[in-house]
Formats: sequence, C-alpha cells, structure tokens
Amino acid sequence: MNTPVIEAIPQTDWMKLAEEVLGGKTLTNEEALSILQAPDTEILSLLQGAYRIRSHYYGNKVKLNMIINAKSGLCPEDCGYCSQSIVSNAPVEKYPQLSKDVLVEGAQKARDAKAGTYCIVMSGRRPTDKEVDNVIEAVQEIKEQHNMKICACLGLITPEQAKKLKGVGVDRFNHNINTSASHHSSITSTHTYDDRIDTLNAVKEAGMSPCSGVIIGMGETDGETVEMARALYELDADSIPVNFLNAIPGTPLEKMEKVGPLKCLKVLALFRYINPTKEIRISGGREVNLRHLQPMGLYAANSIFVGDYLTTDGQKTALDHQMIEDAGFEIEECAYDSQPPVLAN
Repeated sequence: MNTPVIEAIPQTDWMKLAEEVLGGKTLTNEEALSILQAPDTEILSLLQGAYRIRSHYYGNKVKLNMIINAKSGLCPEDCGYCSQSIVSNAPVEKYPQLSKDVLVEGAQKARDAKAGTYCIVMSGRRPTDKEVDNVIEAVQEIKEQHNMKICACLGLITPEQAKKLKGVGVDRFNHNINTSASHHSSITSTHTYDDRIDTLNAVKEAGMSPCSGVIIGMGETDGETVEMARALYELDADSIPVNFLNAIPGTPLEKMEKVGPLKCLKVLALFRYINPTKEIRISGGREVNLRHLQPMGLYAANSIFVGDYLTTDGQKTALDHQMIEDAGFEIEECAYDSQPPVLAN
C-alpha cells in the first residue's frame, strides 16, 4: 500500500524578511498583508522575525508610560469609540481640567510605577490658552522635581501653543490618527483626518517628538490596517501606541467584536516590520483583546502603558512588572535624578 504524499504548505521566511527590513527594505503591500493573514501556526516564527528587528534597536528593554486623565468627558466630538464623546451614553466621570497640584502629584505616581514617560491627557476638541498655561505650570514643576519625560495629549493645538509647550520642556505630543484616512469618516464626522495631520505637523515644527497611533478593531479591513502603519511611517512618528478597541457600553461601537489575541500579535508584528526603528507601544485594550498572550506582544513591541487608561481600568502595575520579568525582558531605567534639561526661553 502506497503512503500518500502530503505536500508541505509553503511558509514565509519571516527571519529573512526581518533581515531585509534591517537592511533597509520597505515591505510591499503583498508582504504587509501576508503578515496580517499569516496562518496562526506561523505566529512563533513571525514573532521571532519581529523580535529580531525589535532587539536590534531596543534590546530587551521595555519602556513604561503612565496616563493621567486631566480632563474627563465634556467633549463635543462624535468619535464612535470614545466614552467621553458627545454621542456616548457611557456612565463616565466628567470633570474640568485638574489643578496643577493634582497633575504634579500624578507624576510622582508615574515615577513610583517605574514609568519613564508621564502622559497628560485631556478630552475635548482643542485646549484653551488657559488650559495650556495650566499644563505648562505643572510641567515646569514636574521637570524640577523629577526630570521625567512628559507627553501631552490635548487635542487639536495651534502652532503657537505647540511652541509654548516645547519651550517649557514637553518632550512629546500625542495625537493619534486612530484609523486610516479611508476609514476615518466612518468613525467620526466632527473633524477630519487632515485636522489630525495638521496638529502633528505643528508638533513636529515646534520641535516636539510626535506620538501618533491607532485603534484596531473598529471595522477596518486588513488593507486599511496596512494603510495606517504606512501613514505613521510617512509621518515619522517616533512613538506609535497600538490600541485595541475596548468596546464600551453606551458608545456607538459597543457591539464590535474583540480582536482575537493572535490577530493582535500579527498587528503588532506588522507595525514593527513597517516601522522598525520606532517605539511600538501596546496600549489601551490589551488586557481584553490580547488576554493571556499579552507577554508575547513584547516580542514585537518595546513599550506599554501601565496603570489605568482614560475611563477604563488597566492591569495592576505589579502584574505588569512581573509579566515583563517573567517573559525575560527588563524595564528601561529612567534617569529621574539626572540634571534637569536646559529649557528654551
């Protein structure tokens, strides 16, 4: 009796592709899509390639970031994913901008959590000059006390506001593109994709490091996910937070299905292959989408948020620290006590 011949399914050589990326290769659309559509059985070899790129630039270090929700709710925008938007019925806490003292206290909590970057985030379309000035006063005091990196996320800002923030030592400004240009109108109608790009350009022109990322799981196609990764490459975003939708009851996207853990890992790998030198951060929704596979995400990403998010709870910080250690990575040390930077006049 003849034994039937079973032909092996051809697999992509992910390590070879990673080496080509390190050599300067830009992925074709076909190669990019093949990452998102790779068989689940290839996840380990895919992550091995992603880790080859990640470790080349970042070793085994993991950067920690912590958020403070400096102004909650009260937002006139209609973003479908957001519990703070005007179209949301989610029972979230609503309050105006926190005082300078509370913002400064939050920096100490970030330091206690071993976070090297403290992110001051406000809801709303754009900040008033008074709100920007309050952030500036807080940043000045934080820099004097801790010399930690500050990221501000205040909405659409003007070039003048960007210059003021840079002048007092704000290191980074976050403004996510959230989704692709082609899918943007399906998510919000009260501002355009170009409005977001204009703010990022103002940030770059002011000399702050641009931080911009995405939310995966809002009905986008694989092609649109590739479009997002390429757009952030073109924008030269230094830090890329990859969020996975946490569908909050009371928001227009409340019935969206969770992204499967293996698909999350493929998305993180895609962003590493397309943006090899950049900080890729596993962000909101990682606990409910990646679930038990969270530590595997660190083979592609080199950064995470610790603590709670804007209106949802995060994993306990002690568990994050343990997760990083158990996976063989180490928390990036922060030079809190080094000489404060010389600020612009």
